Amino acid sequence: MIATSLQGVVKAYDPISGDGTIICDSNLNEYELSRSALHGSVFRMLRQGQRVVFDVDDESLATRLRMGSEVDMGTPGFPQQHPGDSQHPQGGEPAA
Repeated sequence: MIATSLQGVVKAYDPISGDGTIICDSNLNEYELSRSALHGSVFRMLRQGQRVVFDVDDESLATRLRMGSEVDMGTPGFPQQHPGDSQHPQGGEPAA
């Protein structure tokens, strides 16, 4: 089961090993990246301080990283425009 999308900031990322940590905006928890966190994403690497939208898997790892706009991040006053599209943070189901 995958949780609701969360917003956060990249704390650290090693492009060689693929290891990284995201700090969640809402609860300040740190989430390690899953091995598949960037698969199917527009990201090829991450930089410290970069804002991302992500899900948390059953092992409490950050997965399904993607960029988000005000609409995608669910900012009040911005209507959701892609509710069924899995490539958008607030829409659809992750690819199998």
